[in-house]
Amino acid sequence: MSEGTHGAAGEPVGLHVSPLHEWHEAHGAKLAEFGGWSMPIEYAGAGVLAEHAAVRERVGLFDVSHLGKLLVTGPGAKDHLDRLLTGDLGRIGAGRAQYTLLCNERGGVTDDLIAYVSGDERVLLVPNAANAAQVAAVVAATAPVGVEVRDLHHDRAVIAVQGPSCDDLLAAAGLPADLGYMAFRSLGEDATICRTGYTGERGIELVVPASEASVWWQRLLEAGEGLGVHACGLGARDTLRTEMGYPLHGNDITAGIDPVEAGLSWAIGWGKPAFMGRDALLAIRAAGPARRARGLRSLGRGIPRHGMEVVDASGETVIGTVTSGTFSPTLRYGIGLALVDANQAPGDVVGVRVRNRVESFELVKPPFVPSHVR
Repeated sequence: MSEGTHGAAGEPVGLHVSPLHEWHEAHGAKLAEFGGWSMPIEYAGAGVLAEHAAVRERVGLFDVSHLGKLLVTGPGAKDHLDRLLTGDLGRIGAGRAQYTLLCNERGGVTDDLIAYVSGDERVLLVPNAANAAQVAAVVAATAPVGVEVRDLHHDRAVIAVQGPSCDDLLAAAGLPADLGYMAFRSLGEDATICRTGYTGERGIELVVPASEASVWWQRLLEAGEGLGVHACGLGARDTLRTEMGYPLHGNDITAGIDPVEAGLSWAIGWGKPAFMGRDALLAIRAAGPARRARGLRSLGRGIPRHGMEVVDASGETVIGTVTSGTFSPTLRYGIGLALVDANQAPGDVVGVRVRNRVESFELVKPPFVPSHVR
C-alpha cells in the first residue's frame, strides 16, 4: 500500500476514485493507493483502533467500491465459470454466493473472489481491485459463444455493514436482516444485499449503482446513528481480517502461492472434472505441500510485518516468511500469518526477525478471535 499523489483540486492523479470520494475527503479521510484506487485508510478524529473497536463492539460502515464487479451472462454462464473457478458452483443455487479462487495452471492463485449466482445464465463476480481486469480477461477469453462478460467496475459501488449491531442497523434502514450466511437478495434491478463480509463479524455487503452510492451511504449512516456506527477505512479492515486469519491477495496468496499450502483446500471442489490449475493442485495435494500457512501469536512485544523472516527456535535457521502481520487491537499484542516449513505445527515456538532482534512467537491455527459471521 503506497500513498497516492493528488492534484491541486484534491483529485488523485492516475488513480481511480470511489463514487464516495468527495464524502471521504470532506470527513477527513486519510487516502492512500490500494489496487490502483484512492481509498480511505482511516478517518480524522477516529483512527484505526477506534474504527476496529466499532466493528467488534457495535457496527462499522466500509466503502469497498474498489472491488471489481464482473457480470457474466448468457446460456451456460454458470457452467463456464464452474470450469474455471475452484469452487463447486453446482452445489449452490440461485440467490447464493460462494467464496472461490481462480488459479493459474501451476496452481498459484490468480485471485480470490465471491461469485453471486442469480441463475444458470447470470453470475456476478466480485474480484479484488488489482486483479479485476485479469480475471475479466481470463473469463472472456475462454467463454463459449453466447456468454458475455460485462465490466461493471465503475458502474457499481460496494458498501459493507459489519458488526454485532448490523441487524439493528438494517432494520432501522428498512433492509432485510434475515438472510442466511452467503445468501443474497435483489433490492431492485441493479442493487443486491448479501450476508457476507471480511471482518469476522455479522454483516452484509451491498452492491448498488454508483450513481446511488451517496444516497445509500447516507441512509445507512443515519440508520446507525443511535447504534454508534463508525465510517471505517481499509486500515481497520486489514486488522480485522488478520485477526480472523483471512488471506489478502498479494500477501498471503499470490500467483506463486497455491491454495493447498495457504490452507484454502476447503475452497476447492476436488471432485469436479475441470477447473484451472486442477492437475497441478491434485499433484501438490498428493505429494503434500512443502510449506503451510500458520498463525503467529506474539509471546513478547514483537509485531510481525509482511516479508519478515521466520526462524526456528535456535534463531539461526530460516523456516518461513511472514505474509501478513499487525498489532491486534482486540488482543493487544502482535499477530500474523506466515508460510513456514510443513513440519512446523501449531504449538511450536519460533522466532521472527524484527529489525535487529529475534522475537518469540507461537504458531497457532487462526482465527485469533471467535468468528461471528453467522
